Amino acid sequence: MLFNTVQFALFFLIVYGLYLVLPHRWQNRMLLVASYVFYGTWDWRFLSLIALSTVIDYGCGIGIQGSQAPRRRRGFLLLSVASNLGILGFFKYYNFFTESLVALLSDFGLHASMGTLHIVLPVGISFYTFQTMSYTIDIYRREMEPCRNFWDFALFVSFFPQLVAGPIERASRLVPQVTSPRTITRDHIAQGIFLTVWGLYKKVVIADNLSLTVDRLFSASDPGSAGVIVAVVLFAFQIYCDFSGYSDIARGIANLMGFDLMLNFDLPYVARSPQEFWRRWHISLSTWLRDYLYIPLGGNRKGPVRTYVNLCLTMVLGGLWHGAGWTFVLWGTYHGSLLMVHRFMDRHKLLPTMRDGAVWHNRALWAAQWAVMSTLTLGGWLIFRAESVGQVFSMLGSLGTLPSVGVLAAGAAKLALYAWPLLLVQFAQWHTEDLLVITRGPVWLQTSFYLCCFYMITLLGAFESNAFIYFQF
Repeated sequence: MLFNTVQFALFFLIVYGLYLVLPHRWQNRMLLVASYVFYGTWDWRFLSLIALSTVIDYGCGIGIQGSQAPRRRRGFLLLSVASNLGILGFFKYYNFFTESLVALLSDFGLHASMGTLHIVLPVGISFYTFQTMSYTIDIYRREMEPCRNFWDFALFVSFFPQLVAGPIERASRLVPQVTSPRTITRDHIAQGIFLTVWGLYKKVVIADNLSLTVDRLFSASDPGSAGVIVAVVLFAFQIYCDFSGYSDIARGIANLMGFDLMLNFDLPYVARSPQEFWRRWHISLSTWLRDYLYIPLGGNRKGPVRTYVNLCLTMVLGGLWHGAGWTFVLWGTYHGSLLMVHRFMDRHKLLPTMRDGAVWHNRALWAAQWAVMSTLTLGGWLIFRAESVGQVFSMLGSLGTLPSVGVLAAGAAKLALYAWPLLLVQFAQWHTEDLLVITRGPVWLQTSFYLCCFYMITLLGAFESNAFIYFQF
């Protein structure tokens, strides 16, 4: 069941109508049933995986809290982590590692017969696995108390707005919102409507329309240099609008029910450094990797060399989180390398800095840093979107030819047609440093915004029920 379908609209209207008339306890029970129905529309068999993770982590959380012996506490934690990673590893990575091992042995003249399995990847398994795993880790660290009510905990794991593509919520934020009565305020309604409409526009107008051109160019045998440039730039807009669109809708419908989900995107394409990009892009994952992987590995506390290793390893595993393929490993390595190089240059004061009173110098430096980081980001999206490592180098090789002005102009025209409201609104958000600037504006501004979105969605929206890109992760 996709957010951008009539089926989901009817589903949510029924759920929301019931939600408004039920008391808190029955709201939670109804949302739990609705969440299982929502997920079951993809494949009801995988409901057992969510239920299994819920039972294991609920029991492990209680066990960790109730144990005084460090060894026993670690045992419950290891049971939780091993169970979650075991399920994730089997369904997402079994075939990848099997095929890679067979290929490696073949390179050394050894022929192994390790068969692959016809495994269907459960939608959103990476998201809810990380979410529930952080729950037991936080209890082990004594950063929160376990949830004693099993049904409330089950709702935390399966809450349908963010179940299949995030944000990856922390238990310390979401569990209290589940267990305590919620009040739907005027701000919740205003923000909920804005985020839902804005996310729907980004998904069906920009992402789904651009996907047609992106798919065609990435499947072309020789797209030419202009084709590669257009494909990568349009994909940068596609993946941003697709993923941030989902996050906006998830946060919006949660707001309408009195929940506050964490911000997942904060204008990532204004970033001027690799660190800033990851503070703005997929924030729930980048902070999860920081808190549960990078810092436990030692972070930056064990010298510069170890810091560089920790950065790269974290990003490689983050790339592998996105998918079982060598392009994702390469993408993670690429971003890890960017982080290492930038940290090295910053540590040795090799980066130019702003000057007091030098307005034009500062503006030129800002623009140069933004242009460099934007180019590096586009290089990463080429790796991310490519079907194979071979295609990455093939498309990079195409950039050596003279680009066609006509192809570039056609790509720019298509982007301008669908994305001009995005550019205007995000400029206002960046200029005011307020992502909700539209909801705080005068009536004429809000009316213009919603009329624009309505006409763009109605006239230009692609409603072929295209799945969100991050569902596959």
